[in-house]
Amino acid sequence: MVLSAADKAHIKAAWAKIGGHGAAYGAEALERMFLGFPTTKTYFPHFDLSHGSAQVKAHGKKVAEALTNAVDHLDDLPGALSNLSDVHAHKLRVDPVNFRLLNHCLLVTLANHHPNEFTPAVHASLDKFFTNVGTVLTSKYR
Repeated sequence: MVLSAADKAHIKAAWAKIGGHGAAYGAEALERMFLGFPTTKTYFPHFDLSHGSAQVKAHGKKVAEALTNAVDHLDDLPGALSNLSDVHAHKLRVDPVNFRLLNHCLLVTLANHHPNEFTPAVHASLDKFFTNVGTVLTSKYR
C-alpha cells in the first residue's frame, strides 16, 4: 500500500503528538492485545503479562522505538525494518496475523489518547502505515 504525501504528513504529525508517551502507548497496546486476543500470549511465555509489568513496558518501548524508526524512514520501510523482519520471521516465528492484531490495538490506543486529532483521515493514514509495517515485518516469511 503506497503512502501518499498526505498520509506521510498525517503519520509524522500524529507521531509528533505522541512525543515521550511512545513507550507507555506501546505497552498499553500490548496489554490490549493480550487481553483481547489471548492467543498472542503464546509468544511471551516467559513474560509477566500483568498490568503494569516491567517486561510489558520494556517491550512496549521496543515497539515504540521500532515504529519511530519506521516513521523516520517512511520512504524505505524495508531497509529500516530489515533486522526486525529477520528476527520475527526466522528466530521468533511470530504468526503474521499477530501484527494485524497489534496494529488494531495501536490504533485503539492512539484514538483513546488523542481523540481530537484522530480524524478519519489520520486514522486511515495510520492504518495504512501500520499495515505497511506489518507487511515488511512478514516479508521474509516467504
